[in-house]
Amino acid sequence: MQNTIGFIGGGQMGEALIRGLIQSELYAKEDISVAEPNEERREYMTSTYGINSYETSDSLWTNCAVIILAVKPQIMRIVLDACKEFVTPEHLIISIAAGLPISFYEEGLERSDCKIIRVMPNTPALVLEGASGISGNANVSQEEMEKAEAIFNKIGKAVILPESSIDAVTGLSGSGPAYVFTFAEAMIDAGIEQGLPRPTAEILVLQTLLGSVKLLIESKKHPAELRAMVTSPGGTTIAAQHVLERSGFKGIIMDAVAAAVNRSKELGKN
Repeated sequence: MQNTIGFIGGGQMGEALIRGLIQSELYAKEDISVAEPNEERREYMTSTYGINSYETSDSLWTNCAVIILAVKPQIMRIVLDACKEFVTPEHLIISIAAGLPISFYEEGLERSDCKIIRVMPNTPALVLEGASGISGNANVSQEEMEKAEAIFNKIGKAVILPESSIDAVTGLSGSGPAYVFTFAEAMIDAGIEQGLPRPTAEILVLQTLLGSVKLLIESKKHPAELRAMVTSPGGTTIAAQHVLERSGFKGIIMDAVAAAVNRSKELGKN
């Protein structure tokens, strides 16, 4: 079972990972399994991706070297209770549940020799453009961390960090799509206010966001440098930039991220 992987939970994030792994050929279909109690969802995963599916996770622990816990935090304790008798020190356990520290899994499994990796992905993983922060406990080797990094690089980009940084990842990239969606919505509404039809405003705004991010990535220039390229003396952009600066735009974004990070820390203590 050296190159086998199992998913406990067949929801959207688990499906995104499975799709990325199959498309990249990192894992063969026959080496991927999912445990999903919902029969309709289970049949969908099997028919769509050609993977193995089970109602319970018992077979996964027997047949899979890597186990990804892709369930909501609220039911994670139930999942751990159900699988603790099957877990061995050879399994590489990866969780994508938000807010739960590695110690939660060590305590829930009632053993200290488990190899546990905690991952904070975000929703763009659904279109294989996610951003993920990865942290492992002391039992996880460098090679195993790189294996986890390779898995999550198939649905976007992943970075390895100490667990103390995961709350920052949660507030920045985990919650980050919501900030971007809010900004996009505001720009679309601004276009409508200025007389553009909604479909036109949506096309212009979404393409502007897409193109700007692509330019940032491909040019490798600092955001401030690219902004300066758009900002001519006495022009329209500097007039708009003045309003953003006067309103404390950057400070608002920084405060929002800090609030999300603080809330992540609070949830981790519960």
